[in-house]
Amino acid sequence: MNKLFTTAVAAILLGTAPVLAQTTEILNVSYDISRELFDAVNAKFVPSYKASANADVKVNQSHAGSSKQAGLILEGLEADVVTFNQVIDVDTLAKGEFVTADWKSKFANNASPFYSLPAFLVREGNPKAIKDWADLARDDVKIIFPNPKTSGNGRYTYLAARAWATEAFAGDEAKIEEYLKKVFSNVPVFETGGRAATTTFVENKIGDVLITFEAEVLGTIKQLGDDQYDAVIPSVSLLAEFPIAVVDKVVDKRGTREIATAYLNYLYSPEGQDIAGSLFHRVHEAAAAEKYKGQFPEVRLVTVEDVFGGWDKIKADHFAEGGLLDKVFVNQ
Repeated sequence: MNKLFTTAVAAILLGTAPVLAQTTEILNVSYDISRELFDAVNAKFVPSYKASANADVKVNQSHAGSSKQAGLILEGLEADVVTFNQVIDVDTLAKGEFVTADWKSKFANNASPFYSLPAFLVREGNPKAIKDWADLARDDVKIIFPNPKTSGNGRYTYLAARAWATEAFAGDEAKIEEYLKKVFSNVPVFETGGRAATTTFVENKIGDVLITFEAEVLGTIKQLGDDQYDAVIPSVSLLAEFPIAVVDKVVDKRGTREIATAYLNYLYSPEGQDIAGSLFHRVHEAAAAEKYKGQFPEVRLVTVEDVFGGWDKIKADHFAEGGLLDKVFVNQ
């Protein structure tokens, strides 16, 4: 025993002892309702990366409202990657020189591996007969969706409602604003993020309809049962892309660029696309899109470019202080 101990100590002193493999940790900072998605992704990515790179990695997660998350990164939260739900928040990081200005070109589909759209979750049997955006302005309807000032989810809801109203009222801004003011006045409480809004609707039993991403609507029904909730897909909705980016300022500091890039590339792989599709995200990869197409109703999708002139114009016209959002946000 003494001989073995002496040999081991000598090996350590001489530098010949085996070196234990180091686990590299990266942080994925994401939007509020993506917990289950990235739990599933991480469970498959970690062994996949180990097999291909012969290296151990641990993926930590942070979830909150997308806009809030961008602010936290600017304040010092060291995210290796971001998986957000609106372009504006990645652009905020680009403006702060945390990601490169050409971040959209670094990955396919404008750096959006999957997409969704604002949809409605109603209580079983749809007792208020909510079918489309027009119903949200009725006096007898109470609506739950997250605060557009802190949540990308909430911003998509506002923009989708405005896109519908723009068509319905032939661009008459006075009528559009009147409609949106009524919609906002029908919201009894604004939560800061999408998951908190779901909790308010599902657990606290507040509201007649929850507006959130289709993936959250269908996932909630699967988890809690179609004997409790129904999905309502409106006649028209807004394409909601989920932009991703490597946070260059952080990965260069931490030496994690290769792993961070591999992680985001994995979201585009057949396995990554299958995971996203299984959790009710609409995907681009052909096999996964075909496999899961039956779970998605047909819907006419419009884009921020077609309706609003792009995200830069949206930020200036709608989300700047005193902008169009402030004119209708009566429950501030």
